[in-house]
Amino acid sequence: SSTMLLERLDGSRTLASVEDDDEAMGVLAGLLNRLHSVPAPPGLRGLGEIAGAMVEEVPSAVDSLADPEDRSRLRGWASAVAELVGEPGDRVLHWDLHYENVLAAEREPWLAIDPEPLVGDPGFDLWPALDTGWERIEATGDARRVVRRRFDLLTEALELDRGRAAGWTLARLLQNTL
Repeated sequence: SSTMLLERLDGSRTLASVEDDDEAMGVLAGLLNRLHSVPAPPGLRGLGEIAGAMVEEVPSAVDSLADPEDRSRLRGWASAVAELVGEPGDRVLHWDLHYENVLAAEREPWLAIDPEPLVGDPGFDLWPALDTGWERIEATGDARRVVRRRFDLLTEALELDRGRAAGWTLARLLQNTL
């Protein structure tokens, strides 16, 4: 059986409207924490299967790349994913939680929309939050610092193992590249 919840949200006010990046990351962390707090229900697709398929795709993807640095990067990401694929996690993931997928609401100040449910490790959910609002990140002149700050805030707030979270974040980069 399934259930549908209809709720009025303010589609004109996304989390991107929050100027303070740490505050916005705090909202994302709170939403992710609530989502990840319980094991996933049966029947959702699993990260292990998706990650395994990505690793299998890498050799042919590497062969199609001309740049040796790109080839090395792809192999490195795949290696990180291969180390984690045996422990894919058991939490509900949003898969696409970023500023534009968080809207102002009445029941709560902010609610997540447009999930792509997946069962897996919460570290796999970080990438959309890390690169959301890329124009603002670039405008700082130090994108690396901003992304690292976001990673630090999220891994601390969600109490994630930083190594695993970094590996699953690389899995997202691998997924986006393939």
